[in-house]
Amino acid sequence: MNALEKRSVSALASVYAMRMLGLFMVMPVFMLLGNDLDGATPALLGFAIGAYGLSQALLQIPFGMLSDRVGRKRMIYIGLVLFAAGSLLAASADSIYVVIAGRILQGAGAIASVLMALQTLMLMALLSDLTREEERTKAMATVGISIGLSFSVSLVLGPLIGSVWGLSGIFYVTAALAGIALVVVHRVVPTPHQHRISADTHPAREMLGKVLSDRRLLRLDFGIFALHLVLTALFLAFPLILQDGLGLASSSHWWFYLSVMVTSFFAMVPFIIIGEKKRKMKPVLCGAIALLMLATAGLASVAVGLLAAWGLLFFFFMAFNLLEASLPSLISKESPAASKGTAMGVYSTSQFLGAFLGGALGGVLLEQFGLTGVLWFMVAVLGTWFLVALTMPSPGYTSSFVLQLQQAVAGQYDEIDDSLRRLPGVQDVVIVEGAATAYLKVDRRHFDEALLADFSFVRHGSKS
Repeated sequence: MNALEKRSVSALASVYAMRMLGLFMVMPVFMLLGNDLDGATPALLGFAIGAYGLSQALLQIPFGMLSDRVGRKRMIYIGLVLFAAGSLLAASADSIYVVIAGRILQGAGAIASVLMALQTLMLMALLSDLTREEERTKAMATVGISIGLSFSVSLVLGPLIGSVWGLSGIFYVTAALAGIALVVVHRVVPTPHQHRISADTHPAREMLGKVLSDRRLLRLDFGIFALHLVLTALFLAFPLILQDGLGLASSSHWWFYLSVMVTSFFAMVPFIIIGEKKRKMKPVLCGAIALLMLATAGLASVAVGLLAAWGLLFFFFMAFNLLEASLPSLISKESPAASKGTAMGVYSTSQFLGAFLGGALGGVLLEQFGLTGVLWFMVAVLGTWFLVALTMPSPGYTSSFVLQLQQAVAGQYDEIDDSLRRLPGVQDVVIVEGAATAYLKVDRRHFDEALLADFSFVRHGSKS
């Protein structure tokens, strides 16, 4: 990656990690500490865990479409502020109903112009705009790995903070992290030129219809739906398994999660390399889904001891981290040109709908059928995903073309963008303001580099 790409990826990964850290810290302890809230029941506790996903699922698609038209970075600020406000509301609550309201506000994230409480939609679309195509897999994997790292850290910090400051302390720390993320976005994240897409040329319904009719994207959307449904449901059951079934006090859960997450994180790295370098992503993904399903079935079918529970959770999170790091890269590769925000909106909607249903349905199943009901529900969802993944074609591969522009063309970026898009083989164009650089996503079979010589805005000897 060049310096601009490294800066973009590092900044966006850190913002994403802080945002995810704030969301994940509450998950391993909420079922244990939330019992002290007024009106708490297993079903309501499950609903509270997944509530943030409800508002995000409802708003991701319309705001994803909006991001393709009006830009991205400036909309992040609103979402982070509202996410912090929801965290503060939940921190001040004594009732389960107020916590649910706070979680919904966390998820709503943006009302004026864009949904940005969770950065998956805009950060992933912005990241796609700021990196070349062959570097985009590395960039997406970096963000995916940052999610895995933040998730690992959150499982350690959540029990530690909860044991000292309680549930409200976790929400206050979450609000502080949102404030730090605001500073990073303002000071570090570069601003790409946003090509204004005419509503007559790319109608909103047409963009959404193109994304929803793409079977490759739909399989990936179902995958992230199932993954986050299972993740949320896991934390309804597993903390209770540790405390009530295995006798491990909640204040000691942190070391259990720490040892699992550190080892499982490193264990999944070779499989990412195999999938990307050897172009074996489909078998790697299918294997990870199967491993996830078998580990969950192991928790559901036997009375496990502490060591067996550790091993099963290790395999669960080795597969989870692999899938969480890989799916954003795949969705970026498969997203149609000029519709990345729309595709990310559908993807994010699926993700958060899964999180919501995992909490809501999992809570009901826990209340009605106990821990085994939740775990076998997870197995059924994973089995369905495995069958869907088997029908998935191998991901395609494209290349990028970096073009340096004349410095004097500032203010003509829309015209330049339109001219480049009309070239045969050009699938997407992104121009970075201030850097006088255009990144082209091209199909080498149809792209003719010699045609660029006809454009006066191209800096000679700059093509790569």
